[in-house]
Amino acid sequence: MKSIVMIVGAVMVVLGLAGLIQGGFSYTKDKTAVELGPIKLNVQQDERVNVSPWVSIALTAAGAVLLVGALTRR
Repeated sequence: MKSIVMIVGAVMVVLGLAGLIQGGFSYTKDKTAVELGPIKLNVQQDERVNVSPWVSIALTAAGAVLLVGALTRR
């Protein structure tokens, strides 16, 4: 149980720090632009999701609390 809490805490800290450094993440979305009978024209759009710095700080702090709590438990 202790190792699971430590892993979750470490992942939360890493994701929180990544959110602070990057400010968000991007992904590619496929979209059908035109459809004429059997012919389809697909377009790839880049989408960006911005992550608030407060969310990143809260995630980092919660992960640190989990890590410290797991390390101090016996």
